[in-house]
Amino acid sequence: MSKSIIQLAAKDLNHQGGVFCPSPLADMKLWNSHPKVYLDVAHSGQAKCPYCGSVYQLKEGEHFDAHH
Repeated sequence: MSKSIIQLAAKDLNHQGGVFCPSPLADMKLWNSHPKVYLDVAHSGQAKCPYCGSVYQLKEGEHFDAHH
C-alpha cells in the first residue's frame, strides 16, 4: 500500500488541531475505508494514520493557533 501525504492548511484542522482519517481531504471513500481515527496534527505539524499510513501534515508556513 502506498503512503500518501495530505497537505493541510490550518483551517482544515478542527478546533483541537486535528483531523479524522479516513478523510475527504485525502480523496478517500468513507464507505470502504478503515475505522475512523483522530489524528493530532497541530502538536508536531504532522500525524500518520496507524491504519492506512496516510500522513497528514501542515503546509509549509501554516501554523495552528488554538483559541481558548
